[in-house]
Amino acid sequence: MSLTVSTHPEETIAAGRVLGARLVPGTVVALAGDLGAGKTHFVRGLVAGWGGTGPATSPTFTLLHEYATPRGPVFHLDLYRARSAAEVWDAAHDEMSEATGLLVIEWADRFPELVPPGACRVSLTAAGEGRREITIEP
Repeated sequence: MSLTVSTHPEETIAAGRVLGARLVPGTVVALAGDLGAGKTHFVRGLVAGWGGTGPATSPTFTLLHEYATPRGPVFHLDLYRARSAAEVWDAAHDEMSEATGLLVIEWADRFPELVPPGACRVSLTAAGEGRREITIEP
């Protein structure tokens, strides 16, 4: 387990970039944290660390975004508005089963049954005065 303290969105992005550069195809990253904790900033870093050059945005209203990168696709699921695990699986089972890409599940704690064993778990927590604690469990 590692702990990083971020005091600015750019530091949160940098933490994601470092992790993204280390991940291998087929990895699932399960993100948890309250609204405004910095999950989408962290995803921007993951996409950049995976080799993506475009902006990463939250797919809150579409459930899934796909980012093309030289290392393979990054699939970014946002479960905030999802009503059930079955709804998510029906909409994104192909992407969730993709072994050549990176799957990032934002709000993964809403439907833990969708997170496979061995997923990399990342928790972002507000720590007061603009600070965020980023805990990464491989």
